Amino acid sequence: MEGPTGVVFPTTDSGRSTTALGRAVVADALRAVDPVGARSAEHETNWRHGYLGHFRRLVEAGLLSRDAAVTIARDGLASLHARMRVISDGGAETGLAEVFTDPGGDQPLDTATVTGGGAVERELSLPYRGQRLRGDDLHRRLDAWVAAGVIEPSCAEAVRAVMANPDWLDLSDERVVVLGAGAEMGPLPSLLRWGGDVVAVDLPRPEIWRRLLRTAHRYGGRLHLPVRPGAAGDDQAIAAGAGADLLHRLPQAADWLLGVDGRLVLGNYVYADGATNVRVAMAVDALTRHLQQRRDDVALAFLATPTDVFGVPGEAVQHAERGYAARGLARRSLRLLSGGRLLHRNYPPGADPGINDSLVPQQGPNYALAKRLQRWRATVARDAGSTVSFKVAPPTRTRSVLRNRALAAAYAGAHRFGIEVFDPATSNTLMAALLVHDLRTGTPPLPHPWQEEAYGAAHGGLWRIPYAPRSALGLAVLLGLGGART
Repeated sequence: MEGPTGVVFPTTDSGRSTTALGRAVVADALRAVDPVGARSAEHETNWRHGYLGHFRRLVEAGLLSRDAAVTIARDGLASLHARMRVISDGGAETGLAEVFTDPGGDQPLDTATVTGGGAVERELSLPYRGQRLRGDDLHRRLDAWVAAGVIEPSCAEAVRAVMANPDWLDLSDERVVVLGAGAEMGPLPSLLRWGGDVVAVDLPRPEIWRRLLRTAHRYGGRLHLPVRPGAAGDDQAIAAGAGADLLHRLPQAADWLLGVDGRLVLGNYVYADGATNVRVAMAVDALTRHLQQRRDDVALAFLATPTDVFGVPGEAVQHAERGYAARGLARRSLRLLSGGRLLHRNYPPGADPGINDSLVPQQGPNYALAKRLQRWRATVARDAGSTVSFKVAPPTRTRSVLRNRALAAAYAGAHRFGIEVFDPATSNTLMAALLVHDLRTGTPPLPHPWQEEAYGAAHGGLWRIPYAPRSALGLAVLLGLGGART
């Protein structure tokens, strides 16, 4: 069987090992700030399960100072870029850093532009449980979410600012690049609804583009998409020739994006299963760095998973502590009967900042690394003065989550513990509104990267529930097995 091409993992004695890469990168990221943690990661013999503690340690070590957090991010990215490789169609292997020096024989991509025929929406509205909330109804929903601990108060404040300034919604003065344009969590539908100019990048798969073209026609914005030369005509012809392959044709995609007029907002919404997720995430990061080196107008946008480790405000810790103190007899008894393994408190009393550890073992170390490297890029870019929109998104019933039976069951039972799981339409509209806020106002300069990550977070309640999420996960699965959506 032929081996992989495009962006690939480095070779070790045991082949192209995802475990070896993850272990080495985490160690490299920690080495300057936490050498003991680095040695611990290097000597981890069970990375598939042991990675959880090391990814937490990356956050703990970064809390020492702003410089520590930026150093970890910079060194982690440097390690990844030094280690990852690229294999051409002909089998030649080079380092990732050399991928743009040899563009290969690919023809340059053309651009197709589709202007929608729908009305442009000039008021923020949010789909929620079969309704479309706007005005006072949306204000009340934001109040309810804040009271329940589902979103941070700063998230509600940002959404209210967009509601108060509806002219912000029109992003036709920006070129928002949606990498992974077909993703359920991406902002493409909302941006087109609000009349924006969206530059869409996704794989050359006609079924993706047929769906995106239908969306473009429905709303009032403009969709710009990469197409093979000569791929003109009706939607069927455009869809058949549309797409850019970041994993295997990275220089071709980069050259096309370098030719886009207007300020670029590079939005990262890519996802793939398993180890491919790291490969695609690294392709996007190489693209990001390449564009930043050649254009001085590149802003970045990221969605962070809530199932990760974050520093959280003392106010969130206090909210969780109040819930823990008020827990009922049944849950107190369950903790005792389990020998303390179940339903232990989310934070040490008085922690400020607290460390919320919502890593989910079922998602695995490759998922954790792919999401962490995006956080590192956001930290490094913001430290260098770039405009960055980085937002923690809520737990969401996406197709990729529901394919995992355990996660689907956990999501179905999560409400028993104060966690709200969102439908994709609610999540992607909420996140698009937060993107608009960040592009129109800029995120406030804060003393530490953990605070910048926490600003505007919509974590679904994971930061403010009484219990450490993994200590409630098994119970949520059991409670949700009967109600999991499939």
